[in-house]
Amino acid sequence: MTKVATNATALDADFYLAADAFFPASRPIALTFDDVSLATLHSEILPKQADTATTLSDSLRLQIPVISADMDTVTESRMAIAMALNGGLGLIHYNMPPKDQVKEVARVKRHIHGLIQDPITVTSDVLIGDVLAIIEQKRFSFSTFPVVDSDGRLAGLLSGNVVKDRYKSKRVADVMTPRSALITELDSTLGADPIKAADRFFDAHVGINKMLVVDRDDRLRGLVTISDVEKINSETKARRKPARDAQFRLVVGAALSPVRLPSGALDRDKILTHVGHLVEEQIDAVAISTAHAHTSGVGDMVRLVRDAFPDLTIIAGNVTSGAGVEFLAERGANAIKIGQGPGSICTTRIVAGVGIPQLTALYVASRSAAARGVRIIADGGITKSGDIVKALTLADAVICGSLLAGCREAPGEIMEISGKLYKQYRGMGSLAAMKAGSAARYGHDKNDATRKVAAEGIEALKEVSGSVDDVLGVLIGGVQSGMGYLGAANLAALRDHARYIRVSPAGQKEAAPHDVVEVSTRKN
Repeated sequence: MTKVATNATALDADFYLAADAFFPASRPIALTFDDVSLATLHSEILPKQADTATTLSDSLRLQIPVISADMDTVTESRMAIAMALNGGLGLIHYNMPPKDQVKEVARVKRHIHGLIQDPITVTSDVLIGDVLAIIEQKRFSFSTFPVVDSDGRLAGLLSGNVVKDRYKSKRVADVMTPRSALITELDSTLGADPIKAADRFFDAHVGINKMLVVDRDDRLRGLVTISDVEKINSETKARRKPARDAQFRLVVGAALSPVRLPSGALDRDKILTHVGHLVEEQIDAVAISTAHAHTSGVGDMVRLVRDAFPDLTIIAGNVTSGAGVEFLAERGANAIKIGQGPGSICTTRIVAGVGIPQLTALYVASRSAAARGVRIIADGGITKSGDIVKALTLADAVICGSLLAGCREAPGEIMEISGKLYKQYRGMGSLAAMKAGSAARYGHDKNDATRKVAAEGIEALKEVSGSVDDVLGVLIGGVQSGMGYLGAANLAALRDHARYIRVSPAGQKEAAPHDVVEVSTRKN
């Protein structure tokens, strides 16, 4: 007998089945989102009370289970910042030089700091002109620097008020605020929450806007600015909760592609050097992304990165089988992307004739994932919030591309066509994307894209859809609504409560607005 939630009757159990009964009963037909509906259950929670937090590894927790796709028309630093501020994760694409990808990651990690553990410093013997040159070279957006000696001890504070061209010939020592005039905080007094400690510090010292943190030997250990504290505090009062790391920096991920030598072997040195640079910028996850990840090359790359960086969260994919999940889990992946061909701009199933409809693929993958203790991520085919709810009955998170490509934070210029605004959106398997660098993702050499290859994606346009804040607000509102209908206070309960039923073509039509003329209300 299928196990049924305690608030379901025996009669319900004959019609609405749990995943382990429903999907095997549908064999050999594979199902996707619109083929299935979820049964409602008695609920004791309101949608706004539903907790959408999820984890991708023991060290990476998100406030919402949504990830922006590692596509060159979806995620760069601007999108990743917006995703993290809303509680999700952005995966920065790799269709750019490695050094540029590292810079994109750095922009996210340095967007708003809490405790800056490694603040940029200067020494007292340099000239203000040297400091100005550093600011220009590094493109710093700030001009105030702690001053340290050769042993890292705090010597003073260089104010931005004196970092000006008119003082370029003066030494830092001559214009800085000396150590004796600075009020500092010991690192041992910060406790587990440096932001609360900083709040107390700024309340006690009116007029000071930077808290310099030192150890008992007066070595500089960190810096907190009052503006960052105020921003972080305003976030905690807001409805959205940003996704942050242990140092209060925004979380971010970056995609990797297998880099190969002319012989076809992995270029181990180049891969590890690049990942090392990403780790130096405190990246939270790397995604080893290819169209077909159940291959020896992808497995070798996952193992290579895992052995070199044992604490790094690794996302790997894509696969659509339990064997594929098991293969990547054994090689060290924490989370595995599921999906081959469901994306709106993906043509893999048409070109190659392979792929499994997404909901069935998620079910099969989820069983192997549970046995291996890894997470799975639904990648592709999400067109509305209801699809996310259904995906999360089997997966830990979803990846969105099409739904976010029209946002103003997505890369690319806005174009106007017949009075409407659009942004470019293309599959990473499209010819243009492969020419730009993603050929290895589809098993081609980068030079293959210059000749005729079988593209597995198309180029398209997405109508501009506003901000990421607005889009995610609607999507997460829909997810919480679905959780409310199932009486699920969190995502674990959503997976436990889910009961499925097949939907006929007539049922699909019935689910959408029908037999009316829809009226669009526009705001002036």
